Amino acid sequence: MSGADPLVVERAGPVTTVRLDRPEQRNAFDDRLAARLREAFETLSADPATRVVVLRGTGEFFCAGGDLSWMRRSGRLPAAQNLEDAKGFVAAFAAVDRCPKPVVARVEGAALGGGAGLVAVADVAVAATTTTFGFPEVRLGIVPAAISPYVISKIGWSEARRLFLTGERFDAATAQRIGLVHEVVEPAGLDVAVARVVASLLSGGPEALGRVKRLLKGMNALAPDGALMDLTARTIADARASAEAQEGFDAFLGKRRPTWAG
Repeated sequence: MSGADPLVVERAGPVTTVRLDRPEQRNAFDDRLAARLREAFETLSADPATRVVVLRGTGEFFCAGGDLSWMRRSGRLPAAQNLEDAKGFVAAFAAVDRCPKPVVARVEGAALGGGAGLVAVADVAVAATTTTFGFPEVRLGIVPAAISPYVISKIGWSEARRLFLTGERFDAATAQRIGLVHEVVEPAGLDVAVARVVASLLSGGPEALGRVKRLLKGMNALAPDGALMDLTARTIADARASAEAQEGFDAFLGKRRPTWAG
């Protein structure tokens, strides 16, 4: 395993950019990236110099979801270790959700599974017209458990029921229509659009922005507490340890169709 840091944190005045930095893996999550994302957002939450956080990926992809080699390995761990690993994955999204600073997602390329979950947990999401979205977990024999509270809060039960079950991919226009992203622009204008959102956020009082986020979180019936976080972690741990998931991982990594797909 490379010793390179899978996450880059760059500060420019009151704006901090958090960049997923596993371009060879399309910025997919593994345990190290999940841990670093949690640590970064916990640190930024307490950093008075940071007023806005921009979340993005390195290269052509935002985030392709979970690294399936990692998911397969984790599913083969003893049950207690598998669950602890899943809790670490769940904690990464919770850390972004709990950040009192506005979080802006700059999205291009693809945002799949956990990547789409990061879009959902951001306060404002701006996507390029060429971005592909989706929750393909069921096609791998697993479940979008860690991200489910944030996605359902963002797009609603009806859309989630379809997209979680079909695993189909959809374009940026659809993502905007269902409320997953707020603005869709041509790729050449993505940075300008993000900068405009950041400037608007910086015009608000830092304390007031934090109070708004706490208010909204308090009004959200799906805001993850300990019990909900435990449920999501146990669900993904159990799912990826199943024979079905192991077949799904093996099929994807082996570039073949899983047995249930015929």
